[in-house]
Amino acid sequence: MKKILIVLTNTINYGGTNDPTGLWLGEATEFALIMQQAGYEIDYVSPKGGFVPLDPRSMKYVDAEIMNFYKTDDFQKQALTASLAPEQINPEDYSAIYYAGGHGVMWDFPNNKPLQSIAARIYENGGFVTSVCHGIAGLLNIKLSNGEYLIANQKVTGFTKSEEILAGKKRVVPFFNQSAAENRGAKFMKRRAYSEYAIQDGHLITGQNPFSAKAVAKLLVKNLD
Repeated sequence: MKKILIVLTNTINYGGTNDPTGLWLGEATEFALIMQQAGYEIDYVSPKGGFVPLDPRSMKYVDAEIMNFYKTDDFQKQALTASLAPEQINPEDYSAIYYAGGHGVMWDFPNNKPLQSIAARIYENGGFVTSVCHGIAGLLNIKLSNGEYLIANQKVTGFTKSEEILAGKKRVVPFFNQSAAENRGAKFMKRRAYSEYAIQDGHLITGQNPFSAKAVAKLLVKNLD
């Protein structure tokens, strides 16, 4: 059984501000817990490796399950303190890659070519590329060996433009994930703001918002079993 690779952000502040951001905690823990319960080993990687900050806003939406996973030595060390760097990753070891969100990813996911290469290799090896919420930013510029965008002509979802406006971050984010995905030829799907929604198109599985991490994980487990 191959492993699952979870991608986390290293970004501490919203671009050009002192306002803190980072990983949306539940998007990592809820997905990871389901994958571990299904028997999969997990590795954590980030664009630079090392420290992964938490988005303080995400701590307002924790429950006992999220907190229990957050407290584990493995998560604190392997995910938050000493995440792997892309050059330490062998794509052949993984059945799937999962991009967790939090606003921080908007600055360090889209243009990270080493991560794009890892994801493309996993996908072309028959594995799955998955994301939730802002994590779709990591999928935007992935190109396959034929030179086409991975998400072109694929049904995807992610944090919507309306959700960004409701979050009060319309003027802060460098772009809208929904618009960027559509500009790359994706068929962007969505449900009511902040409702759980995940969609699969072949070996691509995406979730709309922070409340969709479990749905993405369950779809992935169903496909891997």
